[in-house]
Amino acid sequence: MRVTVAIPCYDEAPTIAKVVADFRAQLPEAEILVCDNDSDDGSADRARSAGARVIREKRRGKGYVMQTLLEAVDSEVCVIVDGDDTYFAEDVHRLLAPVVEDRADLVVGDRLTNASSEALNEMHRFGNRAILGIINLVFRTRFKDVLSGYRVMNRNFLRAVPLITGGFETETELTLQALEKGMVIQELPIRYRARPEGSYSKLSPFADGYRILITMAVLLRNHRPLYFFSLLAAVLLLLDLGYLGAWLGGFLPAYRTLLHGLVAAGLAAGAVGLVLAGVVLNALNTGFRELVALSRRPR
Repeated sequence: MRVTVAIPCYDEAPTIAKVVADFRAQLPEAEILVCDNDSDDGSADRARSAGARVIREKRRGKGYVMQTLLEAVDSEVCVIVDGDDTYFAEDVHRLLAPVVEDRADLVVGDRLTNASSEALNEMHRFGNRAILGIINLVFRTRFKDVLSGYRVMNRNFLRAVPLITGGFETETELTLQALEKGMVIQELPIRYRARPEGSYSKLSPFADGYRILITMAVLLRNHRPLYFFSLLAAVLLLLDLGYLGAWLGGFLPAYRTLLHGLVAAGLAAGAVGLVLAGVVLNALNTGFRELVALSRRPR
């Protein structure tokens, strides 16, 4: 099988040449493709000198880089790895095996199981696990690391999974889109090390964490509308019950009975409307999936 190692790169001059060389040593026949995100530290030149094919994405954001990379890959297997030298090239064979043997469509390297405190500090570890816990609760999954930057995917994945986000939330989108497409996902523990001296993270924990949660909500709305709108309806009903309790318990002005009744009725009506919207959108979503399934059959 033809293999492409695709490396997102933004201002990784201290590490990108080593990453290219390490993967060239492990996969001599593979294409090494670097997408430079308009770096201004000479990263592109260093990657090119190390033997990589370099393409450019001028829109800043890892998601845009990932979109450009996946559009440029024309191999049966694609390895995605960050250009910061935090991942071990030697682990690529472990991640490749399930895809090459057709046992998985997407294999994700699980950093969190074995990462040291030097590689992932307590704040990053807490943020990763908080987001992971929310995703596992909402999507009823048991993922171990949805934010890993070390993945292997097959051609089926490349053809079927769309990416639309522009930032660091792209890793979450990759996993959840594959989940919604019914693909087989495996997670395997890998080694993870701290960035070398001179290299710095571009991740903004709070801003990017917020975008990850928004991405999760959008994907839930698009792919599981009945569940999404039922959750919103449940929140409205809880607010309605709380309001009614405050009203009947005498905590609200008694002389505004009409207003209280209208507010309580409005919250209840809103909850019913959300459920109905979820039912309608779920029916449309199901019909669309049926058309897609029929379109795959030979004519």
